[in-house]
Amino acid sequence: MTVVLGCIADDYTGASDLANTLTKNGLRTVQTVGIPDPALHLPDVDAVVVALKIRSVPASEAIAAATAADIWLRRRGVRHVLYKICSTFDSTAAGNIGPVTEALIGSDMQTAVLVTPAFPETRRTVYLGHLFVGHQPLNESPLKDHPLNPMHDANLVRVMQAQSRGPVGLVDLPTVAKGPGAVREKLMALRGRGVTMAIADAVFERDLEILGEVALENSVSTGASGLGLGLARALVRSGQLPKPKDAQAEVAGDIGGLAAVIAGSCSAMTLKQLAFAEKSMPVLRLDPERLLAGPEEVAAAIAWAGDRIHEGPIVIAASAEPETVARLQSRYGREASGHGIEAATSTIAGELVARGARRLVIAGGETSGAAVDRLAIPAFLIGPEIAPGVPVLKSIGNKQGDMLLALKSGNFGGEDFFPAALAMMR
Repeated sequence: MTVVLGCIADDYTGASDLANTLTKNGLRTVQTVGIPDPALHLPDVDAVVVALKIRSVPASEAIAAATAADIWLRRRGVRHVLYKICSTFDSTAAGNIGPVTEALIGSDMQTAVLVTPAFPETRRTVYLGHLFVGHQPLNESPLKDHPLNPMHDANLVRVMQAQSRGPVGLVDLPTVAKGPGAVREKLMALRGRGVTMAIADAVFERDLEILGEVALENSVSTGASGLGLGLARALVRSGQLPKPKDAQAEVAGDIGGLAAVIAGSCSAMTLKQLAFAEKSMPVLRLDPERLLAGPEEVAAAIAWAGDRIHEGPIVIAASAEPETVARLQSRYGREASGHGIEAATSTIAGELVARGARRLVIAGGETSGAAVDRLAIPAFLIGPEIAPGVPVLKSIGNKQGDMLLALKSGNFGGEDFFPAALAMMR
């Protein structure tokens, strides 16, 4: 297997978002769940996305996991590694974007490393180092209140600086607009002043193409799927890739089995998607407080599903309004409440698969990660796109047999996402 681009994603939904972007832009891509077992056979691809679950863990754990993935990729001949982060820069003052990026940077870097979460396709742009969601600065948008990583500062240079050892620079939009030469010159000048990492502005896709071309000349970059788009297009233009195949066609075919949606995300869009789904399928809304209090709520959910899932797709949701989330966090703590919900939803996912579910739609980054870990799925082939950033995934090498999944970040997709995803997975 010859791989030209390696990627390390800090959560599972972000990994499938990136793998989808790379596939759409001409790279044959596989997504692994963690570092693959040597016995796992992976298809011949151009890019590998190693999905980790390190966005919200202590920085030391994130560094260890990302470094191990980097070593695995480099040993397979990868020359450039993208550390894939969320397009809303989900992070805290303790990390993990800065610490992991610094850990991946080699001592022989001649220029500062590019960092950008911009992805105009999903209305995430960066201007003068500030992250915007549509027309709103991140700290004024509905996306600021992530349950585990709330983002109340849109100034990414300041956010990055708070969690990094070295100084953080900026490559502003006027520089990017001048083209690759100007960006290279700026990065070299920043490195000469001791800067190892630089936030890069990007407002349009052409900005990402410029940044991707320059980033490839270094061994590391950090960004959301938008930077992956730039890297993929630069690789295609370079002529390094064989003639692309229709990788998505390999995911086609009838998997069969039962179907279910499991939602743990508390985003405003997921709540709208659940309300829409109630028009066409049974929806069970779990009580998050009872989920954290004991196993009875999980057992009741499994019994409810057993009575209905053979009649058609069902939805089980632990999603809650912001006021409920705040109350739970106040009582149980931010991390404990989050992990408790993840454990409960992953248990439900495992029980549904044990009862014959082979098509799953999972909403929420942490929820998806916990469920995939519970199911012990080692890798995925990337299939057709359901909505921007969310492809159909076909399992590789899992003991339950072939499965189709969709792993959705909370804010992705339109209101009809759940029935649309299930329709594509028939």
